[in-house]
Amino acid sequence: MFFVAPLFACSEENIEIIELGKWNQDRLQKIISEKPETTSAQIDFLSKQFLGTPYEANTLTGDINTPEIFTVNLRGMDCFTYIDYIEALRLSSTLGDFNTNLKDIRYQNGNISFQSRNHFFSDWPIRNNVNVKDVTYEVGGKNTLAVEKNLNLKSDGSTFLPGIPVVTREFYYIPSSAVNDEIVSKLRTGDYIGMYTEIDGLDVTHTGIIIKNDDGVFLRHASSKKSNQKVVDENLKKYIKNVPGIVVYRPQ
Repeated sequence: MFFVAPLFACSEENIEIIELGKWNQDRLQKIISEKPETTSAQIDFLSKQFLGTPYEANTLTGDINTPEIFTVNLRGMDCFTYIDYIEALRLSSTLGDFNTNLKDIRYQNGNISFQSRNHFFSDWPIRNNVNVKDVTYEVGGKNTLAVEKNLNLKSDGSTFLPGIPVVTREFYYIPSSAVNDEIVSKLRTGDYIGMYTEIDGLDVTHTGIIIKNDDGVFLRHASSKKSNQKVVDENLKKYIKNVPGIVVYRPQ
């Protein structure tokens, strides 16, 4: 069930938190109905609707000691919940599809629990492989590097997320220093991009969406920078100068 926010949907089996902010059911149905036909254009159109939305961290409820609550919060979002919502809207034909698609994107097999939540960007092409493909190597070619990490395991032996298993995973990234015009030309509007980090236990520290238009190539993202604190477009090349590399996932 979808509610005008902020409301709680409660039963003995399930609790949901729905916060729509400036949106209502009619407006959301309108953008779903009006989205273009091609995938790239759909993501550009949908993500543009949320430009200016305030950045808000920790909008999801759940940890090892707290039951997970399925949450839709369109009033404020962080970089990961932002792309969650855009991908769910992309896959939806009606507003009624949205919650189901969001659950499938955010949780393994749609099972709402803290343990099943996709905490890492590299979970996406594994758990959502029907909808998202890792094209990092395809985009980066010979410049692409492979790295193996023990996700969730800090350098001191503790974990970032207590209660979540450590997962050894190999994945690709493109060093920012190697991102030239040829590589940028292989990116597509609507690609989901992660900022690779060298921090032990993490794959990326930020996510966003590639947008290409007549003015250039941009990262559309929910920015936590003090000068932004909202969903913005920023020049891609300038942004990635400050990160070790990028990971690229393409919606299918």
